[in-house]
Amino acid sequence: MKQKDLRNKDNYNRISKFISLVLRHSPEIIGITLDKNGWTDTETLIKKLYPKFGIDLGILKEIVASDNKQRYSFSADFTKIRANQGHSVSVDLELLPQKPPAILYHGTAQRFVQSIYQKGIQKQNRQYVHLSKDLETAQKVGSRHGEVFVFQIDTCKMLNEGYLFYLSENGVWLTDEVPSRFLSSYDELIE
Repeated sequence: MKQKDLRNKDNYNRISKFISLVLRHSPEIIGITLDKNGWTDTETLIKKLYPKFGIDLGILKEIVASDNKQRYSFSADFTKIRANQGHSVSVDLELLPQKPPAILYHGTAQRFVQSIYQKGIQKQNRQYVHLSKDLETAQKVGSRHGEVFVFQIDTCKMLNEGYLFYLSENGVWLTDEVPSRFLSSYDELIE
């Protein structure tokens, strides 16, 4: 595939999704390793991606900059790259606890609502539960999984009980779990 053919949104999305898979879940599928903080060598990543996608550093920079979810970060000198959050492999993103807004949101599919009310929001195979600072983002996240349902999380009560929150570099709020006692339905609150 020629480089000029790569420079369109559909190809960038396809490449970005593959990079997300590699940097968050399965670095071994292209034979790279992540360090303890989730970084990998940029040059090595490009070399491993080149046979499949024909990319260079310029294209990788464009993909990172144009990713609408801002999934990735480069080191200051562009020699390393990592995913900002969403890992199922164990990495330490060096995040410090932050005070979140009083209310955060979690978008999910209707089919998961009863289970969440019973068990709370669990991180499943990821390192953290992902929460949104605004309703619109939560609705977008939930709509990827089916008919959307949005939970509202009382972060003030969680903080008072000692739960910690972290803010990823791309603006996603993270925590270890959200017990059901801190949840309410956004729909219930606006009726």
